Amino acid sequence: MTEATQTVRRASSEDFRAAMARFAAGVVVVTTLGDGGVPRGFTATSFCSVSLRPPLILVCLANSADSFEAFTSCGHFAVSVLGTEHKPLAVQFATKGADKFASDGLSPTPGGLPAVAGALAELDCEVHAQYPAGDHTILIGRVSGVRLGGDAGAPMVYYEQSFRFLA
Repeated sequence: MTEATQTVRRASSEDFRAAMARFAAGVVVVTTLGDGGVPRGFTATSFCSVSLRPPLILVCLANSADSFEAFTSCGHFAVSVLGTEHKPLAVQFATKGADKFASDGLSPTPGGLPAVAGALAELDCEVHAQYPAGDHTILIGRVSGVRLGGDAGAPMVYYEQSFRFLA
């Protein structure tokens, strides 16, 4: 074995979580309407573009999320890209068991889904595909509508297990 050779060990869940905490990620709130028109939603940092043609995005949803069944059976969902002023809503939508739609700061999309008012961007999505992935489900959405916030604003990011802001 040379000096350059390193011992590789299997990553524990704690090691993996610590490593991923060092990757800064944008923050979004994802919303839909569940059975009987009940609004459902969650905060996510596992969000990215997938394709330009057709316009596809992906977001990962924990299988243990309160809103899991609503999202795995919905036909449409909305994604709100959060700015620095949306930290209270990010925390609210990330809190398991919280009444996520109890406060102000939300407005309906043209399709009637709840979204974060004043978001940096809003995306209306049709469910394109879903894939199981460990303890999460990957939701692929085909973007059917885009609304940009009036002021580009500063994005919120998640880093080292807390919401942060870019300077």
